[in-house]
Amino acid sequence: MHEPLQRTPTQHHIELVNADLCYFEWEGDQEKTVLLLHATGFHARCWDKTVDKLPPNTRVIALDMRGHGRSSKAGPFEWADFGEDTVAFIDAINLRNIVVAGHSMGGHCAVYAAANRPSHFRALVLVDPVILAPDQYVSQEHGLDVNEHPVARRRNKWQTPSEMFARFKDRHPFSLWREDVLHDYCDYGVLPDDDGFKLACPPEIEAQIYLGTSQRDIYHLLNKVIHPTVVMRAKPREGVRQTMDFAASPTWPGLASALPSARDCYLPELSHFIPMQRPDLVAAEILAARL
Repeated sequence: MHEPLQRTPTQHHIELVNADLCYFEWEGDQEKTVLLLHATGFHARCWDKTVDKLPPNTRVIALDMRGHGRSSKAGPFEWADFGEDTVAFIDAINLRNIVVAGHSMGGHCAVYAAANRPSHFRALVLVDPVILAPDQYVSQEHGLDVNEHPVARRRNKWQTPSEMFARFKDRHPFSLWREDVLHDYCDYGVLPDDDGFKLACPPEIEAQIYLGTSQRDIYHLLNKVIHPTVVMRAKPREGVRQTMDFAASPTWPGLASALPSARDCYLPELSHFIPMQRPDLVAAEILAARL
């Protein structure tokens, strides 16, 4: 097993209108609150190594999105629903003056929430958010059944988290990650089952999220995100054939220019999994946002 955390968070649950959400809190100064939002198929504890790089007086809250981690598994799972959950969560626990860091879908949710609750935010760290160029948002009618999506066929059952780690550590894209982050992904990414463990984000739910593109266009909200923002992005995808290459960046290279007060941070040496490869870089951007 990996080394113990420098700080241990407390697990909480909160009932929203149509979802029971789990979140983890590292106690600290209320005036230095950071909200962390994970990617599709991931969970709150994937941020542990980023939290380890923050000063110990930083209050950190990491949310398990619906369908993920230890949150409820009831739908719907459209992109706007995750954004609305984020807004409702911020209201429910009365977060103010926060720095939010969101990875992939979490970055999408961060923009949605900041546009809808601008007075509650101080700054945004968007870590390769799934925000596409405006001309890439087209109406798509997927003929693909959820169960036919490649993600839905992922292995769901494991004897132990250690077995999962051993299976993934030499496989792309997990082989790109720091091993301690991969341990966190495996240790906290499964739930006890009758004969072992199962994924905390069921494959069929993850597939539903990837197919749920009808509410993904948030270009109309960008001008409302007036907060200081950094867009961290990896090497972009090239060509149609790479649409299922999860290691390539889906982020519009012009995103920072389209936001009122944003800076582009291009990291071509990294993959889409920036927090898994360089949690120290993400932590540094969070610290810079607190200035």
